[in-house]
Amino acid sequence: MINEKALRLCHALPDLHLPGGGLMDDTADAFIETFTLPGAADGPLGGLTLAVKDLYDVAGHVTGFGSPDWAAQHPVPEVHAAVVDRFLAAGATVLGKTHTDELAYSLLGVNAHYGTPKNSADPRRVPGGSSSGSVAAVAAGLVDIGLGSDTGGSVRAPASFCGVWGLRTTHGLLPLTGARPLAPSFDTCGWFARDGAVMARVAEAMGLPAAEAPTQLLLPVDLWAQADAETVAALAPALADLEARMGPACPVVLAPDGIDRWCETFRITQAAEIWQTHGDWVQAAKPEFGPGVAERFAMAAALTEGQIADARAHRLEIRQRLAAVMTAETVLVLPTCPSPAPLCNMDAAALDAFRSRALRSLCPAGLGGLPQLSVPAGVVDGGPVGLSLIGAAGQDRALIALAAAT
Repeated sequence: MINEKALRLCHALPDLHLPGGGLMDDTADAFIETFTLPGAADGPLGGLTLAVKDLYDVAGHVTGFGSPDWAAQHPVPEVHAAVVDRFLAAGATVLGKTHTDELAYSLLGVNAHYGTPKNSADPRRVPGGSSSGSVAAVAAGLVDIGLGSDTGGSVRAPASFCGVWGLRTTHGLLPLTGARPLAPSFDTCGWFARDGAVMARVAEAMGLPAAEAPTQLLLPVDLWAQADAETVAALAPALADLEARMGPACPVVLAPDGIDRWCETFRITQAAEIWQTHGDWVQAAKPEFGPGVAERFAMAAALTEGQIADARAHRLEIRQRLAAVMTAETVLVLPTCPSPAPLCNMDAAALDAFRSRALRSLCPAGLGGLPQLSVPAGVVDGGPVGLSLIGAAGQDRALIALAAAT
């Protein structure tokens, strides 16, 4: 639900205006603003509709970045974000802008100002963030493609929670010009779809390079150990299907020095970049952040130079480890998240604890700048759980092809 302040700022409309002139209710509360922006008539994505996360610029429309204070203090963009231009040139029709968590600094899709979009796969549960509106729009069937971004898991986790496909692209492979940054060395473009065929069409239309299929499955036992037993059991048939095609997965310990240490390095290096990027504005504007987001910004502000230097040095070691494990021939297979999405009625402390736990599974791809694809692969207590494939840099399309063939 959008509050009155947000309505004034973002001019939210109650219905989606479809290219053919009809109306469709926003049954998932996914959109913060709706409009129709037709794509090129003869592009490869012709006939497909797109929802745009509200951190990408769309000319003539407020980029609210999940924050009424941000929306009020920044000018309306005059040009589209580079990736929005690319989608339009490929023929996709934009139907509006979708909710995001405040400054994209969350993983659950709960926004204190704009509310929580509906997880159509299990309405008892949060949809996941920060690409909450885009995933909700796809899961509800309101659009074909949901444009999101992924810094710490903001495409992968929502995809798992809502039972759709979601791709975090290789870092730097797609331009983020005209997208609000969070932590630039982690920020990537990504998108959601309901099937592999659309995922593959988008990847090709976006100009992602073709790549040879990997031949060896790697099973990171330390990341599987993060998942609940019920999640492991639910994902077992999908893993078995992969192994039937590629041969038995080879067990590996991805983080010999401990996944907890990797997660802490992720937390510190990401937070340091976030504060460097937005600290001046936060101190000057004093925005009214919601629970969790406020505490994370306070943590980021309090980091010491020593903590940051140590974490950055460790990240270099992690990247060397990942480069040694991940080649064009290998692909990691793992649970996207340790369990289904949290229930909507969980308190803020429980939600934040879940976020911290999920980041243990999500941090490796971000630390390494690697592509990761989450695909629907099971259900636990009514909530979807996703299976992920992580490839070497540039293997994005190979991951989609591998998953679509299963």
